[in-house]
Amino acid sequence: MKFYNREQELALLARTSAFAFENHSQLTVLTGRRRIGKTKLILKSCEKTPTVYLFVRRSNEAALCAQFVQTASRALNSYIPSEISSFVSLFESIMSLGRSRSFNLIIDEFQEFFNINASIFSGIQDVWDRYKDSTHVHFIASGSVYTLMHRIFLEYKEPLYGRCDHLVKLKPFATTTLKQILSDYHPHYTNDDLLALYTLTGGVPKYVELLLDKKCFTLRKMIDCIIEEDSIFLEEGNVLLIQEFGKKYGNYYAILSAIAAGRNTASAISEAIGNASVGGLLQRLEDDYEVIAKKRPILAKEATQNVRYEITDNFLRFWFRYIVKYQDYVQAGLFAQLAEIIKADYPTYSGATLEQYFREQLKEKKLYKAIGSWWETSSKGKEANQQEIDIVAIRADTPGVFIAEVKRQRKNFKPELLQQKVERLRTRLFFKEQIETACLTLEDM
Repeated sequence: MKFYNREQELALLARTSAFAFENHSQLTVLTGRRRIGKTKLILKSCEKTPTVYLFVRRSNEAALCAQFVQTASRALNSYIPSEISSFVSLFESIMSLGRSRSFNLIIDEFQEFFNINASIFSGIQDVWDRYKDSTHVHFIASGSVYTLMHRIFLEYKEPLYGRCDHLVKLKPFATTTLKQILSDYHPHYTNDDLLALYTLTGGVPKYVELLLDKKCFTLRKMIDCIIEEDSIFLEEGNVLLIQEFGKKYGNYYAILSAIAAGRNTASAISEAIGNASVGGLLQRLEDDYEVIAKKRPILAKEATQNVRYEITDNFLRFWFRYIVKYQDYVQAGLFAQLAEIIKADYPTYSGATLEQYFREQLKEKKLYKAIGSWWETSSKGKEANQQEIDIVAIRADTPGVFIAEVKRQRKNFKPELLQQKVERLRTRLFFKEQIETACLTLEDM
């Protein structure tokens, strides 16, 4: 797949390299989930400048250094002693070359040093502090284990705290980019094809590439590709999360499975996992791992108990909903049967994703200061679905509110029911605002 989007990130990296080359060294930290395109972005940004690229795999430190010495010597056409067996010594040798020349130094999967020799971070701090102002290196540290990268650079007790000049967290493709990509591959795509691509990949570049390179342009073909023997997607959730969660991954998996199944309040989640206490686990999933997010009715106070939880990553939501839930089918090799289960459930499942798609689309327009949904809870504590509105967007530039009901097909829309809910919401929150209403369907994507 050709390179798409990332104009803002490319511009930032280009500016930072230019500053480092002309003034003094800079440190950029790049994070983002696996398959999000970090390495591709970095290498794209460095195409026209001297670059040392080092990938940190789990290995013996001396063995890694032997490989890195050869890589750095070749990239910079310079002598680096082959007997170096300490990464800190190698880092100092590379940084010293930055006194007489300008180059990018990329260290990919930087957090893996934790598993090799955690004292490396203190050594890097010492070298960086001594060499930064007298050298011309753009040092880019990239990593896909978010919790470790956050700890290394943003926790004040860690040696590299405060050292990064820029912190970039790479996000999935925007809806406009997904449209462009699908159009390039399959010009006559339908909006249902677009929704399927968004629902199953969430805009994660590698997933998009894997599906479209195999000419999977429709829902049925995409699902068949994902649910086939030896598909990388079957184990992808484990690869993404077990390294993040560590030994307690079982508890986190149970919570995520409950949320994916629609049990999205704290009490329902607790009940689903045996009435266990979930407050601390939910907080970690939200704050430390950023896998889930609290969803409150728009303009609700932060202290409200009227909270739902949602999985923030589309692919993980799908993975827990189907691949984890039907793991017995996977283990038994019943891939065709599982694919049919997913296809049958998809019209219902994709409804929530269609709502999310339109919320993302509204965010990309940059016209609204708050975008969310609204619902009320009855006095008995049960959710009153008839008092729920899918999208509420508050304009940023002029007074006004946009309210929308989301349906896959317009024939299922009941204007009078939406108007009743709008009037109720008007009396609660927006009695002075001009309200625009709409029904958004597949046709509006």
